[in-house]
Amino acid sequence: MRKTLVIGYGNPGRLDDGLGPALAARLEALDIPGVTVDSDYQLTVEDAAVAAQHDLVIFADAHVSCAPPFSFTRLEPADDAGSFSTHHVEPEAVLALAKDLFGSTPDTFALGIRGYEFNEFGERLSEGARENLDAALEFLVPRLQDRTNFRSEEV
Repeated sequence: MRKTLVIGYGNPGRLDDGLGPALAARLEALDIPGVTVDSDYQLTVEDAAVAAQHDLVIFADAHVSCAPPFSFTRLEPADDAGSFSTHHVEPEAVLALAKDLFGSTPDTFALGIRGYEFNEFGERLSEGARENLDAALEFLVPRLQDRTNFRSEEV
C-alpha cells in the first residue's frame, strides 16, 4: 500500500483561504487507511521531512483564479530549494528539499480549490467555496481509497 500524505494549508481566519485546512479536517474524519493528513497555515521546511516518508503527496490550498471547482496538477521538485523563509515555502521547494536532504521524490500533486472571498477576516467559507470543496472531496476520496488513479487534470 502506498503511503499517502495530504497537506491542507491556508488561514481559516481569512474566509476562503481556509479551504486547505477544511479539506484536511474532512479527510481526517474519514480515517482512510494509509493516508496521513496534516494541516497548517503555510508550508515550512519541516514539511520536507514528512513528505520524504511518503510515496504520494497532495498539497491542498485555496486557489484564486483556477476554473471552478478545482484544479489538480502534478508537481515536480524545483531545480533547487531556492530562496525561502523559515515561515513560508512553496510546494516545489518542499519537494526539492525532500529530494536533496532525504533522497526522496514522491509522486506529488497540487489540489487548488477555487475560492472567492479572501479580503476580510472571518472563520467561514463562502457558499461557492463550500460547493467547490465538496466537488474536490468527491474527486479525491475515491482516488485516495484505491490510490491508483492519479493524473493531472483540470476539472
